[in-house]
This record gives sequence, structure tokens and C-alpha cells, in this order.
Amino acid sequence: MTAKHPPNSFVLEAKSLVLDHISNEQFGVSELASKMNMSRSSLLRKIKKQTQLSASQFIREIRLQKAATLLIETELTASEIAFEVGFSNPSYFTKCYREYYGYPPGETKNMIADNQNLDNKNEEVIAATASKKTKVNYYSIAIATIAIIVVVYFFKDQFTSYESETTQEKSIAFLPFKNLSEDNSNLYFINGVMESSLVNLQRIKDLRVISRTSTEKYRSNPKTVSEIAKELQVNYVIEGSGQKIGDEVLLSIQLIDVNEDSPIWSEQYQYQLDNVFELQNTIAKKIAFAIEAKVTPKELALIDKKATENIIAYDFYLKGLENQDEKSEAGLKKAISNFEKAIAQDPKYANAYAQIAICYYYLDLNKVDKEYLDKLNEYADNALLYDATSELPLIAKALYYVNTHEFKLAIPYLEKALEYNPNASAVVLILSDIYARVVPDTHKYLTYALKGIKLNIEANDSISKSFIYLNLSNALVQNGFAKEASQYIKESLNYNPNNLYAPYLKNFIDYANDKDLKSLTSKMLVAWKKDTTRADITQELAKMYYFQEDYTNALMYYEKYIALLSTNKIDLYPAENIKIAYTYKQMGYPEKAQQYFKKYKDYLEEDESIYKEASMAVRYLYEDKLDKAIEAYEKFSVQDGFQYWVVLFIEEDPLLKGLQNHPEYKKTIKKIETQFWKKHQQLKGNLQEENLL
Repeated sequence: MTAKHPPNSFVLEAKSLVLDHISNEQFGVSELASKMNMSRSSLLRKIKKQTQLSASQFIREIRLQKAATLLIETELTASEIAFEVGFSNPSYFTKCYREYYGYPPGETKNMIADNQNLDNKNEEVIAATASKKTKVNYYSIAIATIAIIVVVYFFKDQFTSYESETTQEKSIAFLPFKNLSEDNSNLYFINGVMESSLVNLQRIKDLRVISRTSTEKYRSNPKTVSEIAKELQVNYVIEGSGQKIGDEVLLSIQLIDVNEDSPIWSEQYQYQLDNVFELQNTIAKKIAFAIEAKVTPKELALIDKKATENIIAYDFYLKGLENQDEKSEAGLKKAISNFEKAIAQDPKYANAYAQIAICYYYLDLNKVDKEYLDKLNEYADNALLYDATSELPLIAKALYYVNTHEFKLAIPYLEKALEYNPNASAVVLILSDIYARVVPDTHKYLTYALKGIKLNIEANDSISKSFIYLNLSNALVQNGFAKEASQYIKESLNYNPNNLYAPYLKNFIDYANDKDLKSLTSKMLVAWKKDTTRADITQELAKMYYFQEDYTNALMYYEKYIALLSTNKIDLYPAENIKIAYTYKQMGYPEKAQQYFKKYKDYLEEDESIYKEASMAVRYLYEDKLDKAIEAYEKFSVQDGFQYWVVLFIEEDPLLKGLQNHPEYKKTIKKIETQFWKKHQQLKGNLQEENLL
């Protein structure tokens, strides 16, 4: 066994600092060195000289000794103590504890009771190490420990790779609880307990927790747990039943490992209503520990946080949620009434304020003139006033900015909300849409689209699923994942063969795979003939002829496109005006060319997108300013997150032909391609690391 630390001031100071940061798993050698105003190398040498331990061993032993103290003096479980002393993985904590003391954490109190005359490992903790029951060969343990350290140090990459391949994903579906109350009017309360427990689980980043909207469809569904798990693509399913009788809540819950087809944890609870908040927090923690999820101290604190301690306020809040689910104007107004009653009972109930704001958002949805904008903002601000560290108040404020079309201001609130609830499917879907349409960022668009599929796909009917898969295939191809995009666009068409946009996108995905411009032109002509009123298809068809320098056909379809814009009084694709201008120029209409070139310059004045430099380069090509065009493309080549279509079509543009003899042309175009594929590979790695791709 390792030697005891000599009681000198240096060791005591170092130990005191570790204890001050005991629950911070990130507090390691570098952090300790900084706190002691020493270089890392000086700290390593001094700890080794004073204790015969490495600095990391020194810190780990202090954590384990503190754990033993807590095991003896408190009623906390071993898993809870693991997080208290800075171990993010309860299994690893148990392994370290057993190696250090010779027995697992759960036997600590028994060992103390069985043997009162055991050696002290330090001044703080009594640990059994020499009884007949636990007598060990310390020399063998020391040799084995050294061997383990050597193997892990030199082969850590191999171990990490093997673990990532074999570790089961911690994905969970929380099935709707069965209401066993004789009074069906209590269903809202049982649903509320389930919902709150679900939200607590969603706060754990190490888990993928399916949205309630996806699991609600199984409330009265006869399918088996295995069938449901397969549809939802999860490894664990939670099912339970509950009833509210007077002032008591009775719950029966079990956690099923689908791969083993057996429960791995089950429990029955009987709680007074006043303690229902503790019950919801307990359920989430028990489930997380049962499947050995990595739970950070910050996540534990969020789980333990109580939105209110007023049971009457909570009851009104749950009734409001039930009304909100009715998805009608009458239901939303009833929900607001119940949330207001909750606030009357607890004036600092942040989530109730947030839910009222969300109700006002939905009451104004799809209305040109927003009636409730001021109220939405007022309640969102009140929610943030009382709690800025939960997702609901942040979502409420973000929705205010969505309704005012200030999308860039909404993004920070939404991304912050995901820090507090990484499984918030509604937030993921909103961000995916924002990054797709109004604040273009192809990487984030795809990341959130993939997360949305994993969390929420089963919440939708076949038509909605078709659009979700259409959206995902679009995000994939924009990022260069052409083969994967082909797979999902087929899914989109399978769910809804009449989807108006899926065939159109499929044509471009096919081009991304085969690079056949003539084939794409033929397909777009077929699509256009099916509906000649589609401005989007008309413009794309004109562009295909433009790329092939067939200016006669290009002009014919561009003029049809212009007529459609005039009829519908819209300006759909202002960036395309440079191609229209060049087509008119090539066809001998200089005045028309100048008119559309001016429109393009006006567009550039307003453009704040990542494509501005590329768009400026095209302007300079039109003006025959080749050096300036190269300079603009050089600036664009360092941009992050531009679409694959840039790489696919950049050299198809006839305007670039005048640049091909420039000495910097090939190098500059290559830079743009290299930047795209470099970022593509980085994105691919990130998505694979998050099990999204």
C-alpha cells in the first residue's frame, strides 16, 4: 500500500486546495500547480519527493479518502458520492476505490462495523485494510497497479477506440405512465410527474432522451416494448404506472434494457404530495446511475433544482400544461389562466411565466399582425428575472425574437437553452430551421437536423416525416454528404410521393453524385413541365442552360422566371440577377443587362452573408476586373460553412472563363475546394463523435 503523506505544510496546502475543488472533475495537476503558484514540473517534482506519488495519484487518493469519509458519515449512495468527489463515471470510481482500499465502496460501513481496530489511511478517514476478511497481498497489488498504469499509458488510444466501439449508447424512451387513479381527472398530475422526470433526464448530455411527443403515440399502443424500442432506436425503455390518492402519490417504475429484454432496475414509491419534487429528482438520478450515465456536478445541480416548492402552484402549472397540449386557441387561453393561478401562488415561478410567454407565441403564430408581442416579451423577461439557468425562460425569450424576425438575437438564447437541456427537441428543430434559412450555416444546419431526427422523428405523421427527411437530405448534400443525402431523399419520397419539393431536390442530389449537367437539365425540364408556375424550378432550369452557354434557352426561361416574380410580387433569388444580366449581355440587350447588373450591385450592398466575397468576385468578373476577382475569391477561400453547391458549380459559370488564364486562377479555385473538404472532414469527425452520423 502507498506510504502515508508526511504532515508538512506543502502537502497540507496542496491537500487543502484539492479538497476545496473536490467536486470539480476538471481540477487536475495543471489547476493545482496554478493555485499553488508553481510550474507544473516543479509541482510534479515536489509531490514526488514528499509523498513518493505522482501528482495525479496524489489528487486521486485525496478524492478516494474524502469518498470514504462520506460513505461512513452520510447516507449518500456510492454513485452520488462519486460525483461529489470529482469522478464523472461511477464505474471508474468503484474500480479505483476497490484498488485503493481492497473492497468496493458499498462494503465500507460493514468493514468499519466488523473491525474497529483498523489502520488509518490518513487523519480524516478510518478504512479497513488488515482484517482477515480483507487481508490482501499489498506487494501484488502494487505490481499489478504499476502494470495497469503502464498498459493504459502506452495503449490508451487502443483502449479508447475499443471502448467507443463496444459501449452501448445510452438512449432512452420514457413511455407514458399508466394512470391507475380511480378518478381520471388525476391523469394530468401523473403525466406531469412523468414529464418532470423526463425533463430531468434530458439535462444529462451523456443520454439521448426521446421527446415526449414521440413517445405519446404509444400511450394506448399494443406494441411490445421491444417493438417500440426498435421504432425509436433506443436501448433503454422506462415504463411505469401511478396514481394520486388524496395527499399521496404512488408510482411503480421499471427500466428495461431492450438488448437483454429484461428490467435492470425497478422501484415503487409512495410520497406525500409536498415531496413530489424530490420524487421527480430521485427518479431521474436513479435511472441515470442504473445505466452508468456520466452525470456532471452541474447536471446534478440542475436536476436537484426545484422550479417551485409550492404544491398548489405546481398543480395549477400541470393543469396548464394539459390545456396547452390541446393545441387550440381555447386550450392556450385556458392554459394561460392556469399558469397565472400558479404565479398567484408563487410569484417567482419562472417556468409558469415562461409557459405563458410560449402560449402567446402560439396565439400569434402565422399572423401578420402580432397581437400579443408585448405580452410575450413581458412574461419572457419575468421568467428570466427569476431563473436564467433553465431552458424554458431562455426558449420563451428566443420565441419573442423569432416572432419579431430578429433571428440572430434568438440564437444565443436557444443555444444557451441547450446547455441546460441538451435533449430539448423543440430547440434543436428551431435552430435547424434558422441555420437553414435565415442565418445560413451549413454545419450547424446539418448538426441540428441530425439531432432533431434522433430526438423527435416519431412525433410526426407521414407527410411531416417526408419534410423532415427532405430537410435532412438537403442539409447533408449542402455539406458534401451526397450518398447519405440520396438515402434520405428516398425516405422522404417513400413517406410522401406527392411531396412537391423532394423530386426537385433529388435531381440536384443525383447531380452531386454523378456530375452530369446535361442529365440534370433534362430532369429539371421534366419537373418544370409538371408545373410551369414554379418560380424556383423555372429559375433553376434557366441556370442549367446558362451554365452550358445556351443563352437562347437561358433567356427564355429567365424571362418566364421574371414574369412569375412580377405576377407574385416577390424577389426570390436576388443573387441570380448577375446571371440574368450576363445572359442579356450575351444576347445583345445591353440596357436590360445594365438594369439587372444594377439590381445585383444593390443586392451586394445589403449582403452580410458568408458568400459576400464570392458574390463580389462574380461582380468583378462581369466588370473584367480579374485581379480584384482573384482577391475576392482568396478572401472567400477561408470562409467556414459554405455549401457544396459552390464547389460543384463554381467552374461551370461562364463568367469564370475569362479568369482561367490568370496565373493565380487554379491555385485560388483549389483553395476553395480544399477549404470545403477540410471543413467537411472536421464536421464528419464531430458528427461521428456525437453518434449523429
